[in-house]
Amino acid sequence: MKQGILCNHRVRLLFKKGMSCYRERRKGCRKRKSVRGCVVGPDLATLSLVLIKKGAEEIPGLTDDNKPRRLGPKRASNIR
Repeated sequence: MKQGILCNHRVRLLFKKGMSCYRERRKGCRKRKSVRGCVVGPDLATLSLVLIKKGAEEIPGLTDDNKPRRLGPKRASNIR
């Protein structure tokens, strides 16, 4: 999903250096890629979200319990 494309289907855009969803391989190269618009609809199977601000009440199964960090520190200096 790319911001600024106001539709709920895929469109083909010409990307150049500095645009999101594109990394330039050779200098001056542009590439036509197919990207989805930013409009959310019932055709999406999954949607990845990030909680920015917690409200007054808890959401069961999401904010009511604390999960420990899955991975530890990589450096020994971070352990001490």
